[in-house]
Amino acid sequence: MQVPEWMTGLFQAIDRRDATAFSGYLSADARFVFGNAPAVGGRAEIEAAVGCFFAAIAGISHTLEDAWLVEGTAICRGTATYIRHDGSQITLPFANVLGLADGQIRDYRIYADTSPLFAV
Repeated sequence: MQVPEWMTGLFQAIDRRDATAFSGYLSADARFVFGNAPAVGGRAEIEAAVGCFFAAIAGISHTLEDAWLVEGTAICRGTATYIRHDGSQITLPFANVLGLADGQIRDYRIYADTSPLFAV
């Protein structure tokens, strides 16, 4: 598997919980959908939503297992290890589908069930 350099940078920004760096990969009119949450549109709105998610966790680390680039679409899958504010950890699978345009992400979709992360 060869992960594109930009994708490595994207996941490094996510793992630093840096919403501003994350949003730098998005087009101004991007659309973002995380699991079954409502879609968020626009770079600033996505940055705010992602920032709220980052605040809800103490840490995150991704392991990419596969990545593909197919005619304007990047697809990746792997696991994310989340650290809760109480210090406990949970590792969950994910798959992302990223619609690309002019060197930026225009459509970002995360397919993951994070409900165990917030389960009591």
